Amino acid sequence: MLFSCTNYFQHFCNDGFQLGNGAYRPHGDLLPSLGATINNTIKLRKHIVSPYDPRYRLWEMFLVLLVLYSAWICPFEFAFLRYLPSTIFLVDNIVNSFFAIDIVLTFFVAFIDHKSYLLVDDPKRIAVRYLSTWFMFDACSTFPFQTISFFFNRHGNSLGFKLLSMLRLWRLHRVSSLFARLEKDIRLNYFWTRCTKLFFVTLFTVHCSGCFNYMIADRYPDPGRTWIGAVIPNFREDSLWSRYVTSIYWSITTLTTTGYGDLHAENTREMLFDIFYMFFNLGLTAYLIGNMTNLVVHGTSRTKSFRDTIQAASEFASRNKLPKHIGEQMLSHICLRFKTQELKQQETLDGLPKAIRSSIAECLFFPIVQRVYLFQEVSYNFIFQLVTEMQVEYFPPKEDVILQNEAPTDLYIVVSGTVEMRTHVDGVEKVHERVTAGEVFGEMGVLCHIPQPFTIRTIELAQILRLNRSVFFSTIRESKQDATIVLRNLFQKLRLHGRLYPGVQQNDPGALLNEWFDIGPTNMNGNHAQDGVNYQVQNLHALEQMDGGKLLSEAENNKDISIVDELPVGQANPKVDHADQQTGFPTVVWGGHNKTNAILLKQAEAIDKADSIRVTIHMYSQKENPARQPAAKMIKLPGTMEELLRIVGEKFVGHHPTKVINQENAEIDDISVVRDGDHLYFLEI
Repeated sequence: MLFSCTNYFQHFCNDGFQLGNGAYRPHGDLLPSLGATINNTIKLRKHIVSPYDPRYRLWEMFLVLLVLYSAWICPFEFAFLRYLPSTIFLVDNIVNSFFAIDIVLTFFVAFIDHKSYLLVDDPKRIAVRYLSTWFMFDACSTFPFQTISFFFNRHGNSLGFKLLSMLRLWRLHRVSSLFARLEKDIRLNYFWTRCTKLFFVTLFTVHCSGCFNYMIADRYPDPGRTWIGAVIPNFREDSLWSRYVTSIYWSITTLTTTGYGDLHAENTREMLFDIFYMFFNLGLTAYLIGNMTNLVVHGTSRTKSFRDTIQAASEFASRNKLPKHIGEQMLSHICLRFKTQELKQQETLDGLPKAIRSSIAECLFFPIVQRVYLFQEVSYNFIFQLVTEMQVEYFPPKEDVILQNEAPTDLYIVVSGTVEMRTHVDGVEKVHERVTAGEVFGEMGVLCHIPQPFTIRTIELAQILRLNRSVFFSTIRESKQDATIVLRNLFQKLRLHGRLYPGVQQNDPGALLNEWFDIGPTNMNGNHAQDGVNYQVQNLHALEQMDGGKLLSEAENNKDISIVDELPVGQANPKVDHADQQTGFPTVVWGGHNKTNAILLKQAEAIDKADSIRVTIHMYSQKENPARQPAAKMIKLPGTMEELLRIVGEKFVGHHPTKVINQENAEIDDISVVRDGDHLYFLEI
């Protein structure tokens, strides 16, 4: 605990950054000129102290504590102490000595030139500036008038010297400067800092007015005709504590305009003082009420605006006779927007440089976007560019994010929460599936250039990333390879879930990829800049429609071996000459292309690895109690679905599975989509 407090206090005092040898990083208030390097260090002259030195800041904090003592003791001595006690006299002189040291130290403290905003460390300029500004006030507030008064009066109770000692209140400007700095300190709450300042202002006013009013009564010739003498005839014989409390009581009741009537002015002097005091109270009360009102209104204005918006939305829905569910969606959206505005997430991000925004987006959302099926195996840079352009939105439960058949403008990625994919046909609404965290929706309409096939509705509070269609295509046009991978992932999903998208599965992948890339101008060689993309389209289409042997033959005729890299595992079926005696893999006869042979050997190795794919199988039957379902088993994946079902029937005796699904509850009808380590669930329906 002691370490944490010490560490915080050091951090509080340390606004600059000391680098050693008298060098400092510029402080936040010390802005460099245009074109200057902000990281330049400042080398001060010898014996010159930086105003941002943490040791000097600590010295200033110590002086503020002494200022608080001076602010209390000066009016108190002036009013209540006719003869200064030796203890207070000694303490006053010690305090004065510290401020005298500060006067000398100020001649060696650099200052900021408010015209050039440069730190001035010239001793002559520092001295001239100090002597021409605050030196005289500091000297008068430190001068030992109480000590000098003993040379003229034995007890040092001369009213003139006491009045001169009141010059010590000049030191209060240090407290004002301190609060001005604290209000800008991001480590402190502004509301409580401001309230603390107002509290000290009120407390000091009450203390001073009580002391001055008592001094008038104490110096009046007829003690019985004073505000305190009318209530306490022999008030001078009362204890010092009783008289002080009575004075503060009168001051606070007058300041708050309570005025119980038990203490009131009895002579002309007191009446004049009360008149000026109440005039002062008018201004002080206006200052306090104005500041407090501003602080409170600032905290409640958003709530009032929220209530007005809710009322306006309710009246709009009622006046236009909107359906109940639409009205509820409107109110839910407004309530959620009010809650998210308190976080000020978008405002905070918009106020930051693009590099910082990109780093934040990468930290928060890169893992989520990387899990989306569309972006499997794409490059890191491609995902990074998409993440930095995404917008975060919150949606309350039962709110429509996308409407069926609306124009596609954005695709969405679920960060948290769950949404449902619905269709509305002939007055009947049907729920197709749910989309959870790490999944995407709206991509079919955006990528296939068709109206959105589903209505997407949230079923719980959802945080969703929104990516604009134009931003997505401008990013994808910069990477042909990533575009091909995205399209391949898209059509792989269509093969698995084609029944959900009957209007999409017949699309030509090559034609679709051509739509993603606008045909551009010719390049320096006179060819179209899109030629490379067209060839990628041809390769993708061939990969989807042709077998590996035909592709290899075509690549051999064109003397192009790059297409071999694009072959899915297991589709390379070249003409075999003989088997390699060392590796056991076939040797390819192909015009001496060693690189092609190496690639095909990789394909053969991949096939061999595919033969050793292991999966965990689970058996679920509607005929048996779930608690008595057989234990899971691990097997090697066979080559066909029929053989897989046969093996499962042998492993689970008495069961005849008819359907297989994966962990995501997706039905599997193609053995090639099964990966090593997958869990397969066989259903007996």
